[in-house]
Amino acid sequence: MSFLHTIAAFIVAIGVLIVVHEYGHYIVARLCGVRVLRFSVGFGRPLLTWRRRPGETEWVVAAIPFGGYVKMLDEREAPVDPADLGRTFNRQHVAKRFLIVAAGPVFNFIFAVLVYAGLFMHGLPEARPVLAAPPAGTAAATAGLHVGDTVEAIDGRPVATWQDMRWRMLKAVLQREVVTLQVVDDAGRRSAATLDLHGFDDGAADGDVLGRIGLALYRPPLDPVIGKVVAGSPAEHAGLLPGDRITHAGRAAIKTWQDLVEAVRARPGAALPLTVDRAGVPRQIEVVPQTIKADGQRFGRIGAAPRVPPGHADRIFVRVRYGPAESIARGAEKTWDIAVFSLKMLGKMLVGQISWRHLSGPVTIADFAGQSAQLGWISYLMFLAVISISLGVLNLLPVPLLDGGHLMYYTVETIKGSPVSERIMELGQRVGLALLLVLTAFAFYNDLNRLLSG
Repeated sequence: MSFLHTIAAFIVAIGVLIVVHEYGHYIVARLCGVRVLRFSVGFGRPLLTWRRRPGETEWVVAAIPFGGYVKMLDEREAPVDPADLGRTFNRQHVAKRFLIVAAGPVFNFIFAVLVYAGLFMHGLPEARPVLAAPPAGTAAATAGLHVGDTVEAIDGRPVATWQDMRWRMLKAVLQREVVTLQVVDDAGRRSAATLDLHGFDDGAADGDVLGRIGLALYRPPLDPVIGKVVAGSPAEHAGLLPGDRITHAGRAAIKTWQDLVEAVRARPGAALPLTVDRAGVPRQIEVVPQTIKADGQRFGRIGAAPRVPPGHADRIFVRVRYGPAESIARGAEKTWDIAVFSLKMLGKMLVGQISWRHLSGPVTIADFAGQSAQLGWISYLMFLAVISISLGVLNLLPVPLLDGGHLMYYTVETIKGSPVSERIMELGQRVGLALLLVLTAFAFYNDLNRLLSG
């Protein structure tokens, strides 16, 4: 995907999530009888402003898109007409102020629930939890798992898809648990395999966690025939076309698509000569694989997908679809799981069990926005849901300047019967600003490090 498409996908994502968050504050403030002066998407100089009628809320699109705000009538910010004192934010009961502030993060969670519920009702094509051969010496191999085993349940809870299994295993790794996988082999024989994950505590979230355990998705052998070429990829630049059969990479014969994948991965940034059979005519094409860095390793990628014969995908994929009520329940469960998981990850960062390099800033988010948009609208909506949950969790942290900081003040006010002093709030704002600046610096450093290292 081009740079402009990535930027567009990022701006749309940020815009949608800001509107969702701020609309939560706005609608609950209106329901509580508070006058809203301005609803702004973005900060800084207004680019577009409008009002439905004089005296009503001013709607603004501002120049800096990284955030937004809802400005409410408040005596602490400007003099208020005596007739409007009952509509000021600061004169509302603490319970109403709590609800207004909490509404922003809550709407982020509601948005994620609705997105997941809609996707579950539409139906999601997902990979079946069928295992590839576990490498010798891994926990999966030691537990007796074999190629072709299908995971039916983990600790007695049914598993329907690979993503479901991956999510549960990742949580188990972070909790250093012992888990039992109920599997069925190709012959229909059922068995159980116990994995002791106590040894995966340090840096558990780094890189391919399932790969280090020995769990990998089974991929039936495919012919080395190109089915799709990604626009702007090295494969397109080299002149590869759908239908091309790769017979050799360098001097090595290519028998399966996996042979081609391994040849490409081994040549990041280096020219790789390919022998291509195109409609029975051999051709020599040179491709330079793009360099990808992950888990401390560099590997190549050319942006081509294999041709999948009709019916071949049935062994690998299953379409997951539920009714409206179950979809909403599963959407709520998934949102809750991701929110709790995010908090646990943050906690492990704070105590040093997980590296701070997993903290991402706007550059990484923009990159994922572009990649998910390239994969299709389903992937893009799932990306929006995850980022919306992250935004909700972040804003609920008890850090002054964030919604969670205000909620902390209101909780103290409820307990002690009087508002927190201006002096305490001023000190809290300084501490909160310092913490946010540190987090922002870490995020930007990680973004630049990923960008410069490829």
